[in-house]
Amino acid sequence: MPVPNRLRDLIRNIRSCKTAADERAIIQKECADIRNGFREEDSVFRCRNVAKVLYIYMLGYPAHFGQLEALKLIVSGRFTDKRIGYLGAMLLVDEYREVHLLMTNSLKNDMDNPSQYVQSLALCTLGNVCSTEMARDLTSDVERLLKTANAYVKKKAILCACRIVRKVPEMMENFIPLTKPLLADKNHGVMLTAVALITECCRKNPQVRANFKKNFSRTRGCFQLVPTLVRILKNLIMSGYSPEHDVNGISDPFLQVRILRLLRILGQNDSETSETMNDILAQVATNTETSKNVGNAILYETVLTIMDIKSESGLRVLAVNILGRFLLNNDKNIRYVALNSLLRTVHTDMTAVQRHRTTVLDCLKDPDPSILRRAMELCFALVNHSNVRGTMRELLSFLSRCPLDFKSDCSSGIFTAAEKYTPNARWHIDTMLKVLTTAGNYVRDDAVPNLIHLLSANDKMHAYSAQQLYKAMLDVDDMSVQPLTQVACWCLGEHGDELVSGSNVEDEPINVNETDVLNLLDKALKSSLTNPVTKSYAINAVMKLSTRFSGYNSQAQQIVSIHSTSHDMEVQQRSVEYNVLFNQHDNLRPGLLEHMPQFEKQVTTTNGEEGGEHLESQTVETVQQPASIAQPETQQQSNVDLLLDLVDFGSSNNNQQQPAAPVVPSNDINSLLDLGFSMQPQTTQPVAPAVNGFNNQPNVNDLMGGSLLDGFQSPAPAVINNMQKPVVTGVTAFEKSGLLIKFQFERDGNILNVMLSASNSNAQDLNEFIFQAAVPKSLQLQMLPPSGNTVGMNNSNVLTQTIKLNNPNKVQPRLRMRISYSYQGQSVQEMGEFNDFPPATWQ
Repeated sequence: MPVPNRLRDLIRNIRSCKTAADERAIIQKECADIRNGFREEDSVFRCRNVAKVLYIYMLGYPAHFGQLEALKLIVSGRFTDKRIGYLGAMLLVDEYREVHLLMTNSLKNDMDNPSQYVQSLALCTLGNVCSTEMARDLTSDVERLLKTANAYVKKKAILCACRIVRKVPEMMENFIPLTKPLLADKNHGVMLTAVALITECCRKNPQVRANFKKNFSRTRGCFQLVPTLVRILKNLIMSGYSPEHDVNGISDPFLQVRILRLLRILGQNDSETSETMNDILAQVATNTETSKNVGNAILYETVLTIMDIKSESGLRVLAVNILGRFLLNNDKNIRYVALNSLLRTVHTDMTAVQRHRTTVLDCLKDPDPSILRRAMELCFALVNHSNVRGTMRELLSFLSRCPLDFKSDCSSGIFTAAEKYTPNARWHIDTMLKVLTTAGNYVRDDAVPNLIHLLSANDKMHAYSAQQLYKAMLDVDDMSVQPLTQVACWCLGEHGDELVSGSNVEDEPINVNETDVLNLLDKALKSSLTNPVTKSYAINAVMKLSTRFSGYNSQAQQIVSIHSTSHDMEVQQRSVEYNVLFNQHDNLRPGLLEHMPQFEKQVTTTNGEEGGEHLESQTVETVQQPASIAQPETQQQSNVDLLLDLVDFGSSNNNQQQPAAPVVPSNDINSLLDLGFSMQPQTTQPVAPAVNGFNNQPNVNDLMGGSLLDGFQSPAPAVINNMQKPVVTGVTAFEKSGLLIKFQFERDGNILNVMLSASNSNAQDLNEFIFQAAVPKSLQLQMLPPSGNTVGMNNSNVLTQTIKLNNPNKVQPRLRMRISYSYQGQSVQEMGEFNDFPPATWQ
């Protein structure tokens, strides 16, 4: 056979290739030559061929044909062959391939070899490819090498022990008695690996962790570990310059970091153990140099340890101050780590983190998007009653200049914080209008109904809101900002008369007449940039203004009638229906289009967290947009389809219909009211019938087959019933992975109101939270909109939702649930069933 190419020649040929095709051709030719050499049992050049196979493997090409040849080199007596053979075994063989069991005997023999270098080769390979079977067979050999005096072999044996404990946790009983002398070794490499072994044991077995925290029985070999670790860490801090372990002026930072991580595990939820660590943690935090990255790494681990154990309050303040110094560092990675740590700490040490609010706000000017994201989230977490004005001013400035993919999250966070900490109604309205004008079309869908609800609930701000929204619409010439235009159309339709009259306007009145308002709405209807939802709001507003503006009926009817031939079916349907109302029921129009009833207000007095003023706030609930405006039929149908595999209660006959609600005989006016109009606020809301056992939320009743009042009643409030209703204390309906869902029941005749509350004890938010439910066909189900779609971390933001069950037959309810959410970017879906309804809720 010809002499095969050397590895350096192969590397040179591959690097000289101009194209990927040339490289593949060389690799294919070389692989063919290597296979021929393996087939001819060429033992002279086997080592060279395996080395080339490993290089080809590292380039990403298949190299499985070299596995057995690597195992053949392992049994060779030459060290160079063993070295390439073990390297090939670590790269080409893993614990999931049965071929790895063939080298168990070779590993055992090489661990008995008198050469420390051969022993280290075997230990390195075992630490990389050890399987459960290997661990059980070779534990005794690793345990023997842990007792050797050779530190070079001992530290590698300890790392093998870590791998064995990870694969077979019950084997840790063999290694625990050896940890005490290992920690007393003078070699820092041995101490470092010993700390890693103890850490692995504590993570795998909580009982071992408890035993290490106290002087346990000698049979298990555990000893009081924390004082030993504290002494080692103190020696490292106080020791002078040691060239063998010094890294940028710090003595063995790797060992310090490992010890700090182990102390963090031992001190969790243990006040006595944590007290032993307080002094040494304070010394590390104050004596570590911060000019180099090495010192910053140690300080960061110290901060994490302080925050995770039961440390003193002064020590926690010191840790937060260290993170505050990190925010001033020029290194982006250090700033990101500081923001991430402060975000986890803010709910437990709010006062200490508040001192660095100005520095956090400065991070909003950073060009790095990951730092911007964390700084924005931390700013929202720092908002309270005393700083809401200044923080919101900075956040609004950030909203105007932030990248487009930040605008949606930023605007949503501003809405939530403004609603929670608003000092007065006018400030709240101004803030939300500023967000609408700044974020434009990037605000989330729930912003429009929430703002409409806010405007409706503040009767003293109607004229002011109409004036500000009118100005905002004039500033947006092309009507391209859909959320702003939708809110403005609704407000002008409801309160356009107050805008024209100039009454109750807190700001300086503007000169505007009825024609200006109608022309502006007509412009929105004719614009090609407004979507059908916006046009639906606008045509509703024109219809309402026909009763607000005296003498302008003909102009309003002309604007409405133009769109009876619109290409959009929704707009065309509304136009036709309104024309019928003008021509055939004009005498009913003033009563049907009167002002929306004011929402019931709940006044609460709240004190700021840090001496804030008394606040008079209104309870603002999330309101769903009208079904025909906000949710097309296909979307509703898809929501039902999501539950098709959720419930199989009772009969499977899909054509069976629920009995309709009884219709009360009425006169002509009541007949028209039944088709969709409401002259007085409804005292009760009809419960939607269950279709095939699934929740089906219908649109507002239609007139002539269409949705006439969709948009008029979009922010309809939940009506408060003054009668006493039986209330049942909440019960746990679902609990898993940190998510807790509780039900509280309130019964009103045959209607059972189930108040759902979802809380999250995890360290990260649960986003895109959706709760779906289904009931048997004997019940009727209606689900009101939830308070949001995010369940805050550490039980900070409880999500609520109301479920209405109509139980005319007084049968025991049964409820099946599908819960979906996103946690740390991963989609999670859970299923459950709740049947433990208290008897008082249905009997």
